[in-house]
Amino acid sequence: MLYGYGGFNVSQTPYFSATAVAWVETGGVWAVANLRGGGEEGEQWHRAGMLANKQNVFDDFHAAADWLVDNAVTSPELLSIMGGSNGGLLVGAALTQRPEAYAAVVCSAPLLDMVRYERFGLGPTWAGEYGTVEDPEQLGWLLGYSPYHHVREGAPYPAVLFTVFDGDTRVDPLHARKSAAALQHTSTGSGAILLRRERDVGHSARSVSRTIALYADELAFLAAATHL
Repeated sequence: MLYGYGGFNVSQTPYFSATAVAWVETGGVWAVANLRGGGEEGEQWHRAGMLANKQNVFDDFHAAADWLVDNAVTSPELLSIMGGSNGGLLVGAALTQRPEAYAAVVCSAPLLDMVRYERFGLGPTWAGEYGTVEDPEQLGWLLGYSPYHHVREGAPYPAVLFTVFDGDTRVDPLHARKSAAALQHTSTGSGAILLRRERDVGHSARSVSRTIALYADELAFLAAATHL
């Protein structure tokens, strides 16, 4: 299981994760990628993964996945990826750019339509990180990787679970809903393309019971897809 975020100067430093422990206790491997766009190596590291450089984030994630395969930690048939919010954009780009490299994807509260992201939720406040469609050059950056716009007819996409939250005022659930529909319509892969909708909860904060239920569903989906 490869996890990443890669944006907004957020550092993925070591921390305790009950989700990671549950995965490892069942026999899995949990890896966290430090990607350009984060803050692990300072502001230049962050700037190397934003605006015109956003593709660097996805390239770093692909490279981390390749390292795990090349070093016999896993194989494409067993490799799952997970990310939420900006990390949802990350795994959305990963699955549309290299669908053959991953067996299963959990994409939570994601940004996926980068042409219209500024119209909903807190989207207008993120133009400094992603760029704006109002500028023709920056529109080109966004179209270059926007996951929704790169869903290809007949591609063998991996199993994907989108999770959305009706009370999410930060990232509108429409991103995941329309992308799920596009993948269901086009994919020739054998994996399920599912959308998990949760009412009365927002982008992040939730009760412990709801957190456990969400992560249990996500891990169960990944375990089923990778035969763990």
